[in-house]
Amino acid sequence: MNIVVLAGGLSTERDVSFVTGNEVAKALRKNGHQVILLDVFMGYSDKEEDLTGVFDRAQEVSISVKGISKEAPDLAAVKKSRKDQSDCFFGPNVIAMCRMADIVFLALHGENGENGKVQAAFDLYGIQYTGSGYLSSALAMDKGLSKRLFTANQIPTPLGISMKKENCQWNFEDTGLTLPCVVKPCCGGSSIGVSIVRTKEEYQKALEEAFQWETEVIIEDYIKGREFSVAVIDFKALPVIEIAPIEGFYDYKNKYAAGSAVETCPAEIPEGITKEMQRCAEKVAEVLELDTYSRMDFLLDEENNFYCLEANTLPGMTPTSLIPQEAQAVGMDFQQLCEQIIEISMKKYQ
Repeated sequence: MNIVVLAGGLSTERDVSFVTGNEVAKALRKNGHQVILLDVFMGYSDKEEDLTGVFDRAQEVSISVKGISKEAPDLAAVKKSRKDQSDCFFGPNVIAMCRMADIVFLALHGENGENGKVQAAFDLYGIQYTGSGYLSSALAMDKGLSKRLFTANQIPTPLGISMKKENCQWNFEDTGLTLPCVVKPCCGGSSIGVSIVRTKEEYQKALEEAFQWETEVIIEDYIKGREFSVAVIDFKALPVIEIAPIEGFYDYKNKYAAGSAVETCPAEIPEGITKEMQRCAEKVAEVLELDTYSRMDFLLDEENNFYCLEANTLPGMTPTSLIPQEAQAVGMDFQQLCEQIIEISMKKYQ
């Protein structure tokens, strides 16, 4: 097949997306596909041109990828570097090349990749793509909305509230919550802008940090415990993986710097808890209608109560990512995983 792997974009996870896209593109090429790795924002070339036979020179056309930087990308600088200086999210030739592909593998992370906007645009353009549709993506991306759906469907999740900048409660007493708590952007990813708050003074600083990234934040109870994740493919859970950061919590640095966390799969927890957590992850996928693949993040407290924090609709596929490790635990290598995602996604268009 002719496949475009779409990466980059304008989210805080731009660099992570490139590494995901690069790994996926390499795997799909090994599977015999003609694959173009494309930056959705920068596009291909700086002018409209004849794209006839572009997949025959796929690797020549594809972008080259560097590693993940230690800090979140400077998105203002990214915007300034685009040659045509258009305010259109899709770079030159992106839509045309995606329409030429048999399917687009979405390797985007964060805003505009996981919030359903790209999916909705592709639906209108008649472009086939991997992963969940626009509505499921939007619901999962908005942690405030997904938290309400979790609560309504008896999915355990930390008690919390959402708050917009224009009506923000700067005094912690007005939130109705207790310390410690967690403050995080409502729709962010990779733990960017997330703070664990233990004092009232830290609360205000945490709000300022979170509002640098978005105009809406989530404030929720801090759950002291172990961190886990469960991938769900075609509504079936994979083995549970535990993530134990060497220092601090599973933030941007610990997610992507090799050696920053110890990851154990299958997780060493009682079988009963494993099955319950897997069933919960499958229920999240059903409630949000995440019909291809997704990953749910959990915390397990000292009394063995677990809480679902969020659902990820386009989880990372980097060398240190969690889904590939979970798939490996059931004998599925990275090439097979990428191929299965393609196959499940194609079924929706048949």
